[in-house]
Amino acid sequence: MAIVLLFGIGLGWTLAQEERCISSQFRKHGDYLLGGLFPLRVLTTDTTYRTLPDVYVCERIYTSGLIWALGMKFAVEEINNSTALLPGIELGYDIYDDCMEPIVALQPSLLFLTQKGTSSVGVLCNYTDYRTRMLAVIGPHSSELCTVTARLFSFFLIPQVSYGATAEKLNNEELYPSFFRTVPSDKIQLEAMIELLVSFKWNWIAIIGSDDEYGREGLSLLSTMAVTKGICIAYEGLIPSDVSIPDLETRLEPTVLSINKTNVNVVVLFSNDRPVRALLKVCLRLGLSQKVWLATEAWVMSEVVSSLRRVESIGTVIGFIIKAGNISRFSSYIRRLFELTQQKSFCEASQKEGNQVGSDVLGLQCPQCDQLSLDNVTTVLEHRQTFAVYAGWPTLLEKMENLNFSIRNHSFHFDQYRSINKGYEVIGWSWQDGRIQYITLGKFNGKLSINKSKFRFHTEDQKEPTSQCLTECQPGQIRRIKGFHLCCYDCIDCEAGTFCSSSEDTGCTACPEHQWSPKRSTQCYDRSEKYLFWFEPLALILLGLLLLALALTCLAGALFLKNLHTPVVQAAGGGLCLLALCCLAVICVITSLYVGKPSPTICKLHDPFFALCLNVCFSTILAKAFQIVLVHEFPNSRRNFLHVLIQKQPWSIVASCLLVESLFCFWYVYDIPPLVVKHYALLPTQVLIQCNIRSLPLFALIHGYNTSLAFTSFLCTFMVEVPAKKYNVARGITFAMIAYFGALIFFLPTFTAVKQEDQPAVVMAAMLLCTLGLLACFYLPKCYILWFKPEWNTTDYFQDYTQQKVEEKDSQD
Repeated sequence: MAIVLLFGIGLGWTLAQEERCISSQFRKHGDYLLGGLFPLRVLTTDTTYRTLPDVYVCERIYTSGLIWALGMKFAVEEINNSTALLPGIELGYDIYDDCMEPIVALQPSLLFLTQKGTSSVGVLCNYTDYRTRMLAVIGPHSSELCTVTARLFSFFLIPQVSYGATAEKLNNEELYPSFFRTVPSDKIQLEAMIELLVSFKWNWIAIIGSDDEYGREGLSLLSTMAVTKGICIAYEGLIPSDVSIPDLETRLEPTVLSINKTNVNVVVLFSNDRPVRALLKVCLRLGLSQKVWLATEAWVMSEVVSSLRRVESIGTVIGFIIKAGNISRFSSYIRRLFELTQQKSFCEASQKEGNQVGSDVLGLQCPQCDQLSLDNVTTVLEHRQTFAVYAGWPTLLEKMENLNFSIRNHSFHFDQYRSINKGYEVIGWSWQDGRIQYITLGKFNGKLSINKSKFRFHTEDQKEPTSQCLTECQPGQIRRIKGFHLCCYDCIDCEAGTFCSSSEDTGCTACPEHQWSPKRSTQCYDRSEKYLFWFEPLALILLGLLLLALALTCLAGALFLKNLHTPVVQAAGGGLCLLALCCLAVICVITSLYVGKPSPTICKLHDPFFALCLNVCFSTILAKAFQIVLVHEFPNSRRNFLHVLIQKQPWSIVASCLLVESLFCFWYVYDIPPLVVKHYALLPTQVLIQCNIRSLPLFALIHGYNTSLAFTSFLCTFMVEVPAKKYNVARGITFAMIAYFGALIFFLPTFTAVKQEDQPAVVMAAMLLCTLGLLACFYLPKCYILWFKPEWNTTDYFQDYTQQKVEEKDSQD
């Protein structure tokens, strides 16, 4: 029992030794008083179901706010101890706790507006001579509170200098004419954040804001600015700013699940620190995958967030803090102050000095602060926000707008929005031995400058993760937006014949007609020429057959010339056969002109020349067919002019047919001649060069006329009966014409069915078939007899249709 008693006495003595009088350090008498609004504690009363204007309970200590308040105390003491700043004038201060709640902040704000020497606010028509209790006000910290207090202080034109309110709407001079701040507005911070997103090509992000003035305005500004840089907001949501509501975690779960569904890897969190802590706590509980968290200055260095259990496993935290100088003696000042607040004499003096300030209607500020030790505040001593408080010492309103001043070799001035903008530092979280460290990664002062080698991400290779709705399109692809997000798109390959020179292009550009491109191309290429080349396999085969036909034709001509007056040659046509064989040789030469690049001259001439040569061949055969039909079908008819013309003047028949064909060909060449055309659309990579027949009726006329000669010859010889033991010349003509019609039948459907680039080969094949057919059916059998069966070359075996029947008829007459 005695041991227990001694232990209790020892413990009580120890606690008594730890008791401090921090709460009595927030008031100081002076010639002029400065008001201070700082978040010394956090509201713990649930205001959700409030029905009476009862007392608000703030019990949980906010150590950062305490250090900021002591920063104001430190600044005022430096001013008072300086012989250069305000000589002969001593500044005092009255610092109050705002509990981070507008309702709580209004109470001391009204006290600041009381008439000097009283505890009441006068209701007057003219406030020109009204003197408020406070000369100026430092704080509060958040934009939510400042939008409330600034309207109130602006009515009395009391200078208010905030050390943390960054909302853009506070730039409105008409609404807040006496509001100043020692930090830049959110717009500057968001510009830095946008540049950081662009530098890492993160265009698919989620943004979360607290449901208060700070978060709502931040989200609105960020959404607007992101669109101009091609950054898409995959998810945008608000989280409760009041963390005391009973179902807070339940209300936060949909937000966390929504972030997870979007598959984003970057989340911008625009909120004060307490809502951030609540959100991250739910993220850790639900197992949200690691992300890159872009933090605002409101929470990136907050102990409230960094002290969260397992917070290092949320991913990578990159944030922006206001660029500020170091207060070299502040840390030692705090340590000294904590030692002094344990001394009874110092505490009594502080209490006495505080009582001289005047009205104490709000009671003692932050009694819980007396339980703090130096260890409790060590982690927040280097908080950059303290310098913003330190820099916010006030002066007269009419001088502040053009005020330039220096603090510890740092120059400051209020810009056109009554803000101090020294830029931002980019910092990242790093964990060493379980303790957080803040690493400087870059800076922003109108332009972002970062050192990417210092970034250490949560990925396995510590390289930056991608956060895009889709990765960048490959060369030769264009973007096609899908859904409602500008950066969500499909990558579409440019089709053949089009190209895309830049991944930013929204459409594929068609190549000029003289150029081509493959699928998914970044440029166009010149088309190569396409025609029937000399060394193509098909061309070589056709030329080989043409050479064979030419050789056979020449051989036949030589044999016919050598045996011109023999029965075989005379029965076939005599000299007309030599003319026909010469024309067949010319046809072989003309046919070869379809190989090689077409020229205007060749296009004009090869159809007429072929038609004329073929006409000569058919007309010579027609003359022989007329002779045969005259002898066999009209053997007893009287001899007249027609008999003489057919049997004695067959050359006139040939000449007449050739004359008619020549007129048709002249019309064809000089009226609507064929032209060389270039077809760009037929082949993917080549330009097809061909002769284009512009008048199909004329083309049909010149070849139709020859077909009519062939058909007439066929009709004349088809049913002719030849006496036994006589060579059947009529059968040779019949089969020659059948060969021609076979070539024609082959040509017409084949020409229309094949690809256009193969049509010249089809024409060559048809002309070759026609030539070989005539040779094989009419001329080569005679050559066979001349060469191999000369004994058949007799008058008895070959009937001379120009002599025999005529002589018989003459003798009968």
